[in-house]
Amino acid sequence: MREMIEQNEVPGAVTVVATRDGVSHLGVIGHGDAAKAQPLRKDSIFWIASMTKPVTAVAVLMMQDEGRLSIDDPLSKYIPEFGANGVTLRHMLTHTSGMGESTTEEWATARKLADMAPIYAKKPLGFAPGSQWRYCQSGINMLGRVVEIVSGMPIDQFFAARIFKPLGMKGTTFYLAARRDGEKLVDAPNGGLFSTGPDYARFARMLLRRGELEGKRFLTAAAFALITSIQTGSLQAGFRPGHGGAYGTQSGAALILMVRRINFRNSDDSPVRMAFQTAARKQWRA
Repeated sequence: MREMIEQNEVPGAVTVVATRDGVSHLGVIGHGDAAKAQPLRKDSIFWIASMTKPVTAVAVLMMQDEGRLSIDDPLSKYIPEFGANGVTLRHMLTHTSGMGESTTEEWATARKLADMAPIYAKKPLGFAPGSQWRYCQSGINMLGRVVEIVSGMPIDQFFAARIFKPLGMKGTTFYLAARRDGEKLVDAPNGGLFSTGPDYARFARMLLRRGELEGKRFLTAAAFALITSIQTGSLQAGFRPGHGGAYGTQSGAALILMVRRINFRNSDDSPVRMAFQTAARKQWRA
């Protein structure tokens, strides 16, 4: 990471290597801004973008574990505006729904997830559900709405009560103080969370431990098998193996890299991520 800072790839980084048994590495180096005015801390907060999506997936499967939904249910069972379009919760979880996206202007009109349902419902499907893979924000957002409907809780409250508080993720939230100003919708299940390296390591360790952490169970064995197995068959899925969202994070292993840069040419294949993963794997194996 020091070399990456010297090459002006990032101003700083928080790095974590987590295993089933604990955190074997937690490091911090550099600053949170290019002007080097904000030193990073181990518990510095980052916008984690699409690493919100695995949390949403866990929430959906928790509801399935409790018998409140099935991922093979049609979306219209919970949100009738979508009609008989053939989209199931499984399609939405796997980015194979074909659902259309909202415009920036449409998103700006929403105050809660329920406001987005009629907007998304009017969008034509891009392909027959299940026939293609296409990264889809609307599907993940409506999964969050389904969780709200079946649990009776707003998605931010569900995440906090059922996932973050039990896991001890004290620095993970949809709302920072600066984000509470105005009325912009920010509790987006597709990419709205803020978190810290140590916090997300706890979430990752729960998955490494097959849905359990420190005696608290979050997923059954059946749900864990679903969330960790290929669901798209022979479809070409993903931009490249191990897509990690806009900022190049990666959900497939407990190697966590937090940086404050958004303009990588390819955040899934950046030199910073490669340098960290190479070093982390050596440390982990040692």
